[in-house]
Amino acid sequence: MSQVAATTVKSFPFVSERHLDPHAYPDGIAFLDGQYLPMSQAKISVLDWGFLHSDATYDTVHVWDGRFFRLDLHLDRFFGGLEKLRMAIPFDRDGVVEILHNCVALSGHRAAYVEMLCTRGASPSFSRDPRQAINRFMAFAVPFGSVANAEQLRSGLHVAISDKVRIPPASIDPSIKNYHWLDLVRGLYDAYDRGADTALILDFNGNVAEGPGFNVFCVKDGKLSTPAVGVLPGITRRTVFDLCAEAGLSAVATDVSMAALKTADEVFITSTAGGIMPVTRIDGAPVADGKVGAVTDRLMALYWKRHADPAWTSAVRYP
Repeated sequence: MSQVAATTVKSFPFVSERHLDPHAYPDGIAFLDGQYLPMSQAKISVLDWGFLHSDATYDTVHVWDGRFFRLDLHLDRFFGGLEKLRMAIPFDRDGVVEILHNCVALSGHRAAYVEMLCTRGASPSFSRDPRQAINRFMAFAVPFGSVANAEQLRSGLHVAISDKVRIPPASIDPSIKNYHWLDLVRGLYDAYDRGADTALILDFNGNVAEGPGFNVFCVKDGKLSTPAVGVLPGITRRTVFDLCAEAGLSAVATDVSMAALKTADEVFITSTAGGIMPVTRIDGAPVADGKVGAVTDRLMALYWKRHADPAWTSAVRYP
């Protein structure tokens, strides 16, 4: 910071020191503008439409025990989002794969949360015409994180159902992974106010939709169902369908009412950030007997077992 800038900032006593700390970043490596950088040095302009308008798409894949899990499916969704949003990046699929491998290898992480993203970028003339913006691709790898902590994975999450409504698919195509999260964030605060760990919000018909970064499943009489409308078709959600097909379990995407969720035999959520995670309380009341159910437990075991399967994984190219 220049001497003038530093003096100007210090003249305002309400400026919090936490906003001046450039080191509050997770350990990891980012790719930006052709360079591999520490996370603390990966920055975008305040004029980028990704920042100003949430005009961006992204996808997140995870690495477990040094192997990417279902990377091909994440790449399919990312490139699909680029096409639907009329964005272009200077890399083909193989180029993006190489960048992701390099981010993880340079970070040294054996378990990582790996993101690829593209913002609309900025116009050199600050034009409001999105066609004049220069799209920006970036990627990063940081330590693996989970929606649920170790204790919550063992005993289950407490989820609150907020009355906030998810952005309808007529406005934003939910198959395009995006950063339009204000409805989800408002739902999270509703959940925190009620002593819950996380939140689910509703679709435009009043049925259960999804949570901040995760899909939800319920089990009734051995059959699984998950919301079909207005939700991101998550890769872990897709993986549950694949595992159920192999295990001879019935799983369908359909409307899931609040009543159906609360009277289910089992409930779990799914996300790249944590996999399959049990829910044992909803709005303060136990799900069934309040314990992790047999179907959930079985699917969790199958999910992590597949992380060593070469058909679903690919080894990171470490130095």
